Amino acid sequence: MDFLTPEDLPAPAGYSHAVITDPGARLVVTSGQVGITADGTVADGWEAQTRQTFVNLGIALTAAGATWADVVKLTYFVVATDELPMIRSVRDEFVDIAHPPASSLVQVAGLFRPDVLIEIEATAAIR
Repeated sequence: MDFLTPEDLPAPAGYSHAVITDPGARLVVTSGQVGITADGTVADGWEAQTRQTFVNLGIALTAAGATWADVVKLTYFVVATDELPMIRSVRDEFVDIAHPPASSLVQVAGLFRPDVLIEIEATAAIR
């Protein structure tokens, strides 16, 4: 895969502006994952929810036969952007920071429960 950061665009903060997948790659698209454990417990606070969200994404990716190295796009939905530096820090524990996926972040008025702060979708291309 080719992870692109064109010089004519602003420098990205830990993401690629575009990703070209390999020919014949199989596409994996996850549902939005949130910081809720399998037993229904909502993680407490921004960092714990963000970490659990990435753990849940990893479980979904593994179930589909993908790894974090296969992720080409992350889409974030957050109720506030104040925690963006922490979100990036947690993200960097999971993704290949040498070849970061393309990313979009959307601030929303709320998610499906008032105690859920972040939701992330992943798109991966299995080689």
